[in-house]
Amino acid sequence: MERAGAGGINSNECETVSRKREMSEESEANTVDSLVDLPFATIDVIDDCGITDVPQINLERSKEKEWNNKDKIKKRKKKQKDGQPNYFLSIPITNKEITKEIKILQNAIIQQDQRLAKAMNRDGSFHITLLVMQLLNEDEINIGIDALLELKPFVEEILQGKTLTLPFEGVDTFGNQVGFVKLAEGDHINPLLEIADAAKRTFQEKGILAGESRTYKPHLTFMKLSKAPWLRKKGVKKIDPKFYEKFISHRFGEEMVHRIDLCSMLKKKQSNGYYHCESSIVIGDKNGGEPDDAELVRLSKRLVENAVLKAVQQYLEETQNKNKPGDGSSVKTEEADRNGTDSDNNRK
Repeated sequence: MERAGAGGINSNECETVSRKREMSEESEANTVDSLVDLPFATIDVIDDCGITDVPQINLERSKEKEWNNKDKIKKRKKKQKDGQPNYFLSIPITNKEITKEIKILQNAIIQQDQRLAKAMNRDGSFHITLLVMQLLNEDEINIGIDALLELKPFVEEILQGKTLTLPFEGVDTFGNQVGFVKLAEGDHINPLLEIADAAKRTFQEKGILAGESRTYKPHLTFMKLSKAPWLRKKGVKKIDPKFYEKFISHRFGEEMVHRIDLCSMLKKKQSNGYYHCESSIVIGDKNGGEPDDAELVRLSKRLVENAVLKAVQQYLEETQNKNKPGDGSSVKTEEADRNGTDSDNNRK
């Protein structure tokens, strides 16, 4: 058995010291690695610790991250250029009886498979899609609004003062992936198809990328498996027909078409669950005061947003002009012009 001499240590103590050193070195290495990922690493690490290779590592990681971001942006732009729709024309379903019957259908399916609850469309979002399109910026959105307004007289000409009523009956799917309530056969089909065709023509004449290659089939979607991609990992790869077999011939009610909306697929939905709406046109007789009031609110909000946007753009332009090299008189002239513009705006 070894005895520690003066100032010496035994083998156990030596192992303890060795382990402490290893842990200390590992801790320092981890600390450096964590600092490299922080935005201030290029300053603090090199100045305080004297580690000259850390900034280079951080710079390489920053460049890699920047390249990845640029690559994502390019892919996103390419997807947009490929014609990925982000807006659509919607006929909202406002008949509460239809909504009630769809909820009964959804609940019947969920009782058979609880996992499908996440695949259901929410209340307030039920609609018929007339046309899909791609609007990439504010200018194109404004063009889309103009096209929607120009569509109204064509719709009125097609309907010739008659009310367009859409009856819904039965259930079907697209490839067992999208569940929808079917539009019943009848005289209402032709005018609806004519309106969809007029919409496509009107928007395309405005230079908007609108419409799909496949044949238009009006339908009322109530569930989509794509809303919950994790279902596939759980073994749910299709909507089993037995889930809705009792509703194959079920009558869901009728919707009187009174409005067509230009809606965004991507912007935040309204508090009632309906899509963000840029503008609307009222079809046929006015259905109470709600649609008109809602449209006025949307238009007022849009006017305010446009005014704020223009004011910001004007301020940025004036700031850039002010910072351009020149004599003091030009700067003073610009300030005077700006003050005059602000006074004019205040009077307006």
